[in-house]
Amino acid sequence: MSKFDEKVAQYKKFMDDKNLRSNTDLLRAVTKGLGPSIYKRDAETVSGSDPKELATVKNNFLIKKLGLTDSPALDEAIAEVMEKIGKSERNKYRAVVYYMLMKKFDKESVYGF
Repeated sequence: MSKFDEKVAQYKKFMDDKNLRSNTDLLRAVTKGLGPSIYKRDAETVSGSDPKELATVKNNFLIKKLGLTDSPALDEAIAEVMEKIGKSERNKYRAVVYYMLMKKFDKESVYGF
């Protein structure tokens, strides 16, 4: 199993353990879109309590990648995803956060699904 496949399996297990439904092929596509950042411990996760980090998620993923317009709904969606993962959960994997946000806004088409 490649390192990439191990990461996808890790994220899939994380989601399964939290009873978060996921499509493995779509999760793989989101993970692939993150490039080498998944191999860097700090870049691999999202800090749910850091406003700067949450702004990065909003600006770089929701607005630039998914093509959404800046609005309070984006901040609300990020907060909702953080709540679903669990505020006390230290490992909020970026791939999982991005996957959940992409599903919330029905933007599977960005990844060819």
